Amino acid sequence: MRGTSIFQTFILILFFSRVAWGGGPVAADPSAKPDPRNVTEIVVDKWVDIFQPSTLSRQEQAQELKWFQSAAEPFRGKTVRSTAEDIKTHFWERDELAVAFEELTGIHVEHEIIGEGSLVQRIMEQIKTGRVIYDIYVNDADLVGTHLRSQAVLNLTEYMEGEGRAFTNPGLDLKDFMNLEFGQDYDGNQLQLPDQQFVNLYWFRYDWFTRPDIKEKFRQKYGYELGVPVNWAAYEDIAEFFTDQIIDGKKVYGHLDYGKKSPSLGWRFTDAWLSIAGVGDKGLPNGLPVDEWGIRVENRIPVGSTVARGGDLNGPAAVYALEKYIVWLNRYAPPEAKNWVWVEAGPKAARGDIAQVIFQYITWLSHDDFHRPGSPVVDQNGRPRWRVAPTPHGRYWDEGMKVGYQDCGSWTIPENVKGQRRAMAWLWAQFCVSKSVSLKKFLVGGTPVRKSTVFAKYLDPIKDNWGGLIDFYRSPEEKKFTGTGLNVPHYPALSSLWWPNIAKAISGELTPQEAMNAIAEGQDKLMAQMRLAKYSPKLNPLKPEEYWLNRPGAPKPYRPRPKPVTVAYDELIKQWHGK
Repeated sequence: MRGTSIFQTFILILFFSRVAWGGGPVAADPSAKPDPRNVTEIVVDKWVDIFQPSTLSRQEQAQELKWFQSAAEPFRGKTVRSTAEDIKTHFWERDELAVAFEELTGIHVEHEIIGEGSLVQRIMEQIKTGRVIYDIYVNDADLVGTHLRSQAVLNLTEYMEGEGRAFTNPGLDLKDFMNLEFGQDYDGNQLQLPDQQFVNLYWFRYDWFTRPDIKEKFRQKYGYELGVPVNWAAYEDIAEFFTDQIIDGKKVYGHLDYGKKSPSLGWRFTDAWLSIAGVGDKGLPNGLPVDEWGIRVENRIPVGSTVARGGDLNGPAAVYALEKYIVWLNRYAPPEAKNWVWVEAGPKAARGDIAQVIFQYITWLSHDDFHRPGSPVVDQNGRPRWRVAPTPHGRYWDEGMKVGYQDCGSWTIPENVKGQRRAMAWLWAQFCVSKSVSLKKFLVGGTPVRKSTVFAKYLDPIKDNWGGLIDFYRSPEEKKFTGTGLNVPHYPALSSLWWPNIAKAISGELTPQEAMNAIAEGQDKLMAQMRLAKYSPKLNPLKPEEYWLNRPGAPKPYRPRPKPVTVAYDELIKQWHGK
């Protein structure tokens, strides 16, 4: 049968022949009514059932899935190759969505799950060599500045308006995505389409923070109320307060982090730790003219990282950020945390002896230990004893700056993927972010990209199961957590400087100032050597640091420790909802 997949043929055989497992024919049931649906409808109905709950009605889901079937008709029997990093969401795409896509469209998907470092290496190799390794990548939007300047990835805006119009889902609804800007160039062209995103938030033990005896003890020691810390001064007091206390018979810690020498140690800082401290200027999604990597950009051209060139990567704010990270890791975190990488540290808050985490990737909150009955962070009713809230900011942070970081894994098609392969890759990407599957995908992986997902009525009676995450995504605060942005001209090259120097600062081989000097000077050296297709760096001349430190904005001169500020969590939630 032309255009019929193996699965569909199998359904037809069963439907028409009614062959029993024993191999013999089955007598027709005279009372049985024939199923009036055709094979297409049977397959669609099957996946509509599986993809419940959905923000679409069953009829709307069926219509969308049938569109994918129709659009993919020319490609039946072909294969598309994609890759993504190793988080729960992407495993579900591989194990569930790829199966659904093939049964619906006849296109086989090889969705390979690999480490994030390997993924970045492969997309950069494909861009550099022109050899097609994958047809499409779920590549962090942190690389958008690299993709813009290399001109080596598909401009999705142009594709959707031209060559790809026939393969663009009428129900894609770009306005429904929460953070399209993460994957856009300076002119608003879409270079990457969000597939999943997870925010870095403050995590804490709500049950401990609201216990009258603990609150009174904290008030007696520090003179203010225990609550969600608004700034680092309060976070530091809370970390000191909880560390080495015995609560419910267990020794606890006031902080959680990781410090093993590895690429993930670099992510610990490039994932906006410096902006949380206050590096850079006001502006969303990233500071201008100086961003949170300390890079000054003028007319879209990176002109320097060091303070001497107008950057902020080795200024007082950046050094302060590294100093606090090291002090808190040494004084308030479990001793073994120095030997952890990010994948090891993420789930550790669920072990029951951590009071707060200033830097918690919420993708780890989908880990079973944060929700399973009997977990020390789950109560007898199955509700979390923890909550999430906005990240407290450092002393150099100013109103109008980004508050924290969001990682946005985004569908990215290299320019050298052409023709049918490009069209199949685009169909597969759209399927994975379609409204038909997005709510179910969130329930599995906890990494939403659509407004309709986080505002779904289905979530209203159960939103507290996420410990405030749904409230956060429904609040205006969400827009203040952003990715790396356009100013970083070559993410892979520049990020390689970070973790080796930070590791030396942790070990004491370098002071925090020396480590940030090395990173800033290294970035300037690399940028001076870059010859990129568009908006290539051109460094400012060196000037005395005082010239820049005495000007408004970043780089910023030294600031003293401010007064600690906290807010009651329940009051914070009311503020988010405008009450």
